[in-house]
Amino acid sequence: MNRNRRVALIATVMPVAMLALAYASVPLYRMFCQATGFNGTPLRAEKAPAKPGDEIVTVRFDSNIAGSLDWNFHPAQATMQVRVGEQAMAYFKAKNLSDHQTTGSAIFNVTPDGAGAFFNKIQCFCFTEQTLKPGESVDMPVVFFVDPAIATDPESKSIREITLSYTMYPVDKPKSVSQAKTAAGAVPN
Repeated sequence: MNRNRRVALIATVMPVAMLALAYASVPLYRMFCQATGFNGTPLRAEKAPAKPGDEIVTVRFDSNIAGSLDWNFHPAQATMQVRVGEQAMAYFKAKNLSDHQTTGSAIFNVTPDGAGAFFNKIQCFCFTEQTLKPGESVDMPVVFFVDPAIATDPESKSIREITLSYTMYPVDKPKSVSQAKTAAGAVPN
């Protein structure tokens, strides 16, 4: 009887544990990517290095809209020349083209993949909900720097162009509007 209880307990606990792991996998994967730069994911940083390097990198900005989100979403400028280690700021603009309030949230990626370990974001609107009223627009800043170590890394020292790409997705059940805009540092127009 003791053995049967143990088997029943394992048979009950395993599906619950697998379900919990399935729900936790997305945030855990996101944290792993942000900590390591894996899969082109930029690293998070508090500030840029005190002394920038001499090398110049071109940062390209790209934007996409997924699903049924009726927005205009684009970078304010297509490219930017940045010295490695130098803090820079770029803006993405979003405008709600629909006749009702909608909410979007962006995910990002950096290419080439090897550049993700050297691209550091200090402030970003990614994973933050943006709620816009009909016709409302917003400027969303991203503050970043490229780690000077990119110039000496054997696998990445030849990288002279990095693309920061965002895809904006519709959010079905948005958080409160004030929380979403405050968290992102967005500036309504």
